[in-house]
Amino acid sequence: MPAEIGVPSESIGERLSRWRRRGFRTSSFNAIYGIFLLGPAWVLTQTFFGLFSQASAKRPFWSGEEFWFFSLGAALWLLWFMGSFWAMGGPRPLRIYVFGHELTHAIWVWLWGGKVFETQWWSRDGGYIVTDTHNFWIALAPYFYPLYSLVVVLAFGIGSLFYDLTNSTVTFLMMTPLQWLFLLLGATWAFHLTFTIWMIPKGQTDLTSHGTFFSLVVIYLMNVILLSVFLVVAAPELSFLSYAHELLHHAEDFSELIWNGVREHFGAP
Repeated sequence: MPAEIGVPSESIGERLSRWRRRGFRTSSFNAIYGIFLLGPAWVLTQTFFGLFSQASAKRPFWSGEEFWFFSLGAALWLLWFMGSFWAMGGPRPLRIYVFGHELTHAIWVWLWGGKVFETQWWSRDGGYIVTDTHNFWIALAPYFYPLYSLVVVLAFGIGSLFYDLTNSTVTFLMMTPLQWLFLLLGATWAFHLTFTIWMIPKGQTDLTSHGTFFSLVVIYLMNVILLSVFLVVAAPELSFLSYAHELLHHAEDFSELIWNGVREHFGAP
């Protein structure tokens, strides 16, 4: 529905009265929620960089082959992505992205107990699904749920049930299975990140239907959490327990900062 625009001479009180009579739009409430989510976003960002410092304190984790093969995969994808704009006038393979985007919507519909009645997910012009269930998690899932990275991890896990891929020294194109895992994770993660960044400015209804500001904050939050999980898994110096301790530490610092600010603002001069 079109945005509701107030009369230029309308006072704030009159506008609030009109909002009470007609009701806030969902996006109006979500904008308020988005503001409150900025606090957790700050805490999670500080926690991520704290983990990064811990991981590099004794031995830079980027000196390990896991990081290098992950970075190689990301760099190769980035070269392809940028080159496709120059050679083909747009990102490729767009159909694969659309397929993954709409399939992610469908997966999250099923996770919420909904049904998918109709799909279009193999087109360069965009796709859609028709469902009986909708919420902001379903709408925003493709922007923080790296489907193809999860497929790579799942395939490696299934393969490991039949053969010890983690410790295997057998090479294919001069790389072991574990090196291939990190290379493909880097490429698929970069695929997810570049297409997400490319899609956000295009006015997607996935974002606007729940309020663009709120949607961007949620996308940022979920991606920072995912990056933190990747870091914990990749760095042997870290654990999920150390992540929890770091998160609690920064949450306490943020709470103290807010409390001191409130006291200074409302306290006696």
